[in-house]
Amino acid sequence: MRFTKNMGKLDRVLRFVLAAVIIGLYFFGILNGLTAIILLTFALATTLTGITGYCPLYPLFGWNTCKRSPQD
Repeated sequence: MRFTKNMGKLDRVLRFVLAAVIIGLYFFGILNGLTAIILLTFALATTLTGITGYCPLYPLFGWNTCKRSPQD
């Protein structure tokens, strides 16, 4: 199944930065327990959506931060 990209470059970079911050907080021992599990799961999801360029929540809200036309 192929999805049309709906995320722009800035959106994708911000997701990678956010995921890196969460992972860093975990490895420095600032995050632990259930909070760490929830935020690491969130970091994984943001990383995967950043890699693919598609966020499954965006169509629900009618958002598209990708500058390209949908046919590209």
